[in-house]
Amino acid sequence: MALNSSANSNSKSEKPLSLIWGCELNHEKQTYTFKIPDEWKYEQQLALRTICLGEKAKDEFNVVEIVPSEDSHDTTPVPLATLKPSVLPMATMVGVELTPPVTFRLRAGSGPVYITGQHVTLVPDLSWDDDDEEEDEEEEEEEKEVAEEEESQEDSLPKAIKHPASNKRGSIAKKKMEKEEENSVPSDDDVIPSKGRGAGRGRKPAVKK
Repeated sequence: MALNSSANSNSKSEKPLSLIWGCELNHEKQTYTFKIPDEWKYEQQLALRTICLGEKAKDEFNVVEIVPSEDSHDTTPVPLATLKPSVLPMATMVGVELTPPVTFRLRAGSGPVYITGQHVTLVPDLSWDDDDEEEDEEEEEEEKEVAEEEESQEDSLPKAIKHPASNKRGSIAKKKMEKEEENSVPSDDDVIPSKGRGAGRGRKPAVKK
């Protein structure tokens, strides 16, 4: 078996790993059992893809079936495909997913018949742990940068307010200048009458009747 591809999973603890699987049935080896070692504790599954005849197959019917396991209550074999080079040399399996152990048998014909599929196993997904650690480190760095910025802002506040006394002196000087301007403005009594027409003339007395 060789590594083929790996699929994505929504689970953070496990991810499916797909392996190419295949076997050959012929007149010398009419049965094949797909099983996994006992020490494998992860979930296993066999998804069939194709059943086809070899180039040396005779023009005869080749019947492939699944033999029930010894623990199964049903002992009736299940036919998978009936192939013949001149009629149907290959059959595509869609949605045939089996849980090992599974035994295939060439009930009729001499083959060779090739069965292919995908061995899917769930393995621990350790990449999530690495991602979580990286996210925690990034959050700690961001929090540290924010704290440093706040400290620098607090240190710069006293420097911004340096001369409160100068502002007070400026306001006193401004008030003093305004007061001098008010004193320099002439009053109504000091205004000199203009030399226009009628200037300086007194009011004519009223004529007595």
